[in-house]
Amino acid sequence: MACVFCSEDGGDVLWQDERMRVVLAPSEADYPGFCRVIWNTHVAEFSDLADSDREHLMRAVYAVERAVRRVMHPSKVNLASLGNQVPHVHWHVIPRFTNDAHFPLPVWAPRQRTVSEAMLGQRRAQATLLRDAVRHEIEQALA
Repeated sequence: MACVFCSEDGGDVLWQDERMRVVLAPSEADYPGFCRVIWNTHVAEFSDLADSDREHLMRAVYAVERAVRRVMHPSKVNLASLGNQVPHVHWHVIPRFTNDAHFPLPVWAPRQRTVSEAMLGQRRAQATLLRDAVRHEIEQALA
């Protein structure tokens, strides 16, 4: 079975280095600002990474969460590393709002409400600022 994260970037690349990349997930239309931190080489489990690689990855996850909080001003940020459908190490960094489509349930649960296109448009506009914010926060976290 082909791995989508081995064959594609997985979204709009906001930042990358030789070990990983941070992308804005285009497939998550209800969640502007939804980012993924994706390990570049195919590794199925977080525990398969070397200690230094795990630390590097988690510093990036921390930095992306800080950037998402600063830019998107969410009510909460969800962090998830599932890999059931794509067994390739990656973390989801998801800005959550009390009026988003699924709150208070996970984004993969049944929809709870419809969110206006105006609200989503406002959040999409905010998300355009994530590239610079992610770069800044990662520079700080990995320094």
